Amino acid sequence: MNKVQSYSLFTDFDIHLFKAGKHFRLYEKLGAHLIEVDGIQGVYFAVWAPTAHSVSVVGDFNYWTQGEHPLQVRWDASGIWEGFIPYVQKGTSYKYKIQSNNGGIITEKADPFALYCEHPPHTASVVWDLDYKWNDKKWMDNRPDKNALDKPYSVYEVHLGSWKRNAEGKFLTYLELADDLVNYVKATGFTHVELMPIMEYPYDPSWGYQLVGYFAPTSRFGKPQDLMFLIDQFHAAGIGVILDWVPSHFPEDAHGLGFFDGSHLFEHPDRKKGYHPDWKSLVFNYGRNEVRSFLISNAIFWLQNYHIDGLRVDAVASMLYLDYSRNDGEWEPNIYGGRENLETISFLKDFNEVVYSDFNGVQTIAEESTSFPMVSRPTFDGGLGFGMKWMMGWMHDTLQYFQTDSVYRKYHQNDLTFSATYAFSENFMLPFSHDEVVYGKKSILGRMTGDEWQRFANLRLLYGYMFTHPGTKLLFMGCEFGQSSEWNFEGSLDWKLLELRYHDGIKKVVTDLNALYKNQPALFEKQFSAEGFEWIDYTDHQNAVMSYIRKGNNPEEHLVVVCNFTPVVQANYRVGIPTKRKLTQIFNTDDTIYAGSGVTNANSIVIEDEPWNGRPFSAEIVLPPLSIVVFKIE
Repeated sequence: MNKVQSYSLFTDFDIHLFKAGKHFRLYEKLGAHLIEVDGIQGVYFAVWAPTAHSVSVVGDFNYWTQGEHPLQVRWDASGIWEGFIPYVQKGTSYKYKIQSNNGGIITEKADPFALYCEHPPHTASVVWDLDYKWNDKKWMDNRPDKNALDKPYSVYEVHLGSWKRNAEGKFLTYLELADDLVNYVKATGFTHVELMPIMEYPYDPSWGYQLVGYFAPTSRFGKPQDLMFLIDQFHAAGIGVILDWVPSHFPEDAHGLGFFDGSHLFEHPDRKKGYHPDWKSLVFNYGRNEVRSFLISNAIFWLQNYHIDGLRVDAVASMLYLDYSRNDGEWEPNIYGGRENLETISFLKDFNEVVYSDFNGVQTIAEESTSFPMVSRPTFDGGLGFGMKWMMGWMHDTLQYFQTDSVYRKYHQNDLTFSATYAFSENFMLPFSHDEVVYGKKSILGRMTGDEWQRFANLRLLYGYMFTHPGTKLLFMGCEFGQSSEWNFEGSLDWKLLELRYHDGIKKVVTDLNALYKNQPALFEKQFSAEGFEWIDYTDHQNAVMSYIRKGNNPEEHLVVVCNFTPVVQANYRVGIPTKRKLTQIFNTDDTIYAGSGVTNANSIVIEDEPWNGRPFSAEIVLPPLSIVVFKIE
């Protein structure tokens, strides 16, 4: 094997952008690249290690021998080590052997820009390429319309390792999921799928949230091109793909980013800013320009090379606040004396600006659980620039209400109506995520009160309320058929439950709610605007009933929604109506096809000249038990 040859993919302008924190295609320069130099095939290696004393590439091709293939440090003080090694081939395992200037400590590090990694528990990087012929031009051309904020956005959140296992209890591959998972998501009517982190991670119980290979899809399920095929198949089925992205923290594993070259290279050197006490992990140094280039390049990488349609950014609240999960004395205020992390705010704004300017029709979604202002407002208006934000307050209040026995709900109706006071302060997504079905919280079904019939009726009602409430939607896998037990990442969902009538009814109601959401413009055209929602009556605490109107662009397509949160049938319930036409029931969670009791309304209900609820007209309707009924004004 020939030794390392001098070669570089970097220009002076690349180095300038990198140092300025403005190089957003670093993956085209750093990492391992299969190229040809002077007619010889091989690999160009480049790694950022500014305080290293020496860096060499070790791998299969040199029997992992230190010093056999040393890289050369660039002259421009960029800290980049690089070189071309002839005859190294695709599929070769490798690492960087780094000797630090800090006492001469020698470590083996995986390539931060590796495109592929060994199957855990092995930790080496693998030389690979991104060659793939995409077949999703139709989707990509239409994505700006399909993925817009005034379109239906119903997300199915999936952990690939535990959605379904094969007969031997092993993971399904990306290729197998391209058949089973794609067909299932399409059949149940979701518009998008969100994949919990699929970047390479060493520790299964982290669920993928402790990343090491930021540019490499995990090899647990197959090769990079297999993931591309899975995404291609989702797009062929008209389904958008969102990735969980974790720029908030990373693990201290010896082969990872921590103390990479013997210095605090990626993590903040101040432990008060550089260590996360909740996850026992390291926090990126958002004020270091090269780290900002690394992270934004990573986001761009998935959008560019894997045709990803959106990024759900994990743990944004932990990034925004210097005192997050820290006691007095464990954090220091910013230069203005506040608790906000100014470097993070600047980074998130840059990230969103780059994503939205470079890619047409994508969305970024913040998992942000506090009242930090303007998370989903444009940066030119002073916001952070996200497209959407998780509505965590709605989720907590709603689940708390549904855990209350129906006898006492009349005392707690404010738990539900409160969300309307702030529903349009952000572009909210309503989430029932994986975090709500672990650590003793029970499954969503397990939180419903009453006997067996009432628990399933409550769950149908909960989902009906969710899908008619303003905002986009997210359901974690298993919730769509009433998974009984908490989520177990080490196994499969309990698919046999679908053989039972009540569970099958939950799946059918979710499928039909997805269809209702997609087919009724009043539910999505103004889902982020106060113009799209109007209370009819939120004061009927005694009956635990509330009613509202959902509005779209066409006044003739408005919907009337009435919720009965008790098991008592209201046979002649009067509801105020703004216009005198007729009401047609178009959805009822108590329908027998959902394993409901079958209490329903006539096909057409006459609107009378009797003022009610402050409106000139009204109609008498039947309210089934523990149900939500949707009417169209026609």
